[in-house]
Amino acid sequence: MNSLQDKAKLFRELHASDVLVLPNAWDAGSAVAIERAGAPAIATTSGGVSWALARGDGQHLSRAEMLSVVAQIAAAVEVPVTADVEGGYGLAPSAVAETVTGVVEAGAVGVNLEDSRAGTLTLFTPDEQAERFTAARAAAATAGLSELWINARTDVYLFGIGEPAGRFDDVLTRARVYADAGADSIFVPGLADVEVLAELAKSSPIPVSAMAGPGAPPVSDLAAAGVRRVSVGTSIAQAAYSLAHHAAAEMLKQGTYGEVTGALDFGTVNGWFS
Repeated sequence: MNSLQDKAKLFRELHASDVLVLPNAWDAGSAVAIERAGAPAIATTSGGVSWALARGDGQHLSRAEMLSVVAQIAAAVEVPVTADVEGGYGLAPSAVAETVTGVVEAGAVGVNLEDSRAGTLTLFTPDEQAERFTAARAAAATAGLSELWINARTDVYLFGIGEPAGRFDDVLTRARVYADAGADSIFVPGLADVEVLAELAKSSPIPVSAMAGPGAPPVSDLAAAGVRRVSVGTSIAQAAYSLAHHAAAEMLKQGTYGEVTGALDFGTVNGWFS
């Protein structure tokens, strides 16, 4: 694939052809592993990237730190990459614009932008967040990638904002306002009820993206509900760190290696990077 524009076009086509399944990567190596598993595109996880840099999740990285990892991932794989850039690394629309410009320069063709304020459990109002999406869309065009896919994350359900009975209407309002501001899809982590997702998919002006993982409905059920994109956030990174922890504990306490039995062989993994 010769150009970033080609990758951006393909990424858009992937949202239209079928449900897009995006296992999340946190560094270049995990991205290659996910690509080799057959992923048509790579999504990053800000939590996983943060952990790999020994930080907690929740917008504790700088813009430069995150974009450096995004650039490494984009350079390591052939498929399109979409970058989780948290809240855009600044409250002002101009900060979001600077981040999006950096994302394009790093070689990614999509972004996740969330509507929660860094370090708080509060959200921007729909109109405030719309200004940030407008700035993101303009920055992408100025950077030469007007096709950049903006996945608008709203944390209404994740943070339990407002009364439960009003959360669906809040999300739907945000989907409509964000769509008008240039967002391409609405991402609702914390919402895994297929009936509610189906209603949202019917009512939203833009495609619905869902976060899945252990305990969530399978991809087939989410797809049947009308969800167009499924990712798993930090779940794969959690599994990798869990394996490292359990394998180390087994070696230290028992002197055995059962936890790493069944791992991919050295030649296979090394061959990915040769």
